Amino acid sequence: MSHRQMHRGGARHAAGFTLIELIVVIVVLGLLAGLVAPQIFGRVSEAKAVTARSQLELIGAALDGYRLDTGTYPTTAQGLNALLTRPTESPVPSQWRGPYLRKQVPLDPWGRAYIYVYPGVRNPSGFDLSSLGRDGQVGGENEDADVIGQ
Repeated sequence: MSHRQMHRGGARHAAGFTLIELIVVIVVLGLLAGLVAPQIFGRVSEAKAVTARSQLELIGAALDGYRLDTGTYPTTAQGLNALLTRPTESPVPSQWRGPYLRKQVPLDPWGRAYIYVYPGVRNPSGFDLSSLGRDGQVGGENEDADVIGQ
């Protein structure tokens, strides 16, 4: 076998990967994904809670604007839709100058309506505004914790 033939054969062998090398790379990538994925998914749930708090603040500011114009917050029955259209049920506000939101009242980051109560249970002189978190149940911890406005 000439030097040229050996070099060609050796180059062909060095250009590919062995099955063992591929398995090692796949295992390493799997381990990295296993370590990184929980960190990323933890950030997603944290971002949803931050989004909910931000939306609650914006809705709360719109409710305060409604109160400045009408003298009171919308009733629980009138709900958050009173921020978009003049309520037709009693007490009908005479000084309604809305809409108080530019867009429809958003759903919480988990796809459910925010809970609005006036007068509030936690805040008897104002309103309660909250989201039940990921699980949609009262209470909970971490991702399932309620997000409470004001």
